[in-house]
Amino acid sequence: MISKPNPTIVILPDRAALARDAARRFVTLAHTAIESRGRFTVALSGGSTPRDLYALLAMPEFATQVDWTRVHFFGGDERAVPPDHPDSNYRMAREALLSKISVPDPNVHRIHAELGPDDAAREYEIELRNFFQSQDTQVNLPSFDLILLGLGTDGHTASLFPHTRVLDETERWVAAVYVEKLGTHRITLTVPVINAAKNIVWLVAGADKADIVRTVLRGADRPDDLPAQHIQPVNGNIVWLLDQAASIKLNE
Repeated sequence: MISKPNPTIVILPDRAALARDAARRFVTLAHTAIESRGRFTVALSGGSTPRDLYALLAMPEFATQVDWTRVHFFGGDERAVPPDHPDSNYRMAREALLSKISVPDPNVHRIHAELGPDDAAREYEIELRNFFQSQDTQVNLPSFDLILLGLGTDGHTASLFPHTRVLDETERWVAAVYVEKLGTHRITLTVPVINAAKNIVWLVAGADKADIVRTVLRGADRPDDLPAQHIQPVNGNIVWLLDQAASIKLNE
């Protein structure tokens, strides 16, 4: 049995307020990381709620507060589709944010999902190891400054789905996974990598998420049924940003 996470839970009035709170946190974490380490590393999430954040970060109010030349963007997970496919998480992030800010091309580290899931996972792990081990060859796991996560109604996060073998992965940084109920392949950061992050911010909005939010945060430990319960940073901070609709059942 794993211990329950002890996160900070922040409830915002609506999706717009959630995105604004997330943008402020992004800027603050970027400033801190750049000042202390010279760079800010962030793993992005797919989904409509993160898209709201990305669109806001691209606006002058926030975009002018970040030195984008010091920011490195990574993918938290990806569908096994080309980068121009409508289902591509990278395409969404590019259209909402990356194409609208002055981030150098080498600072955008995308998952090359068009290679196929297994090859893409192997290549991305090599890229992560080359990046994070460039200054410290003894690093066992990457330590992202920020990993953004969403929550599916089935309790999945990133591409960590219930009862998939990837949940038991302890050696790989990146893994391919076949999600049988969706009939699709995915590529994802693994549980140990996510738990090694300095900061994890969950972005969850909508009444359709209220039941799963309550189950993950207040229910019994069932991490194989609810992969989101696997996410418990070793030394990092964890914050759940919820809109009012997603939080409505937390105290039932």
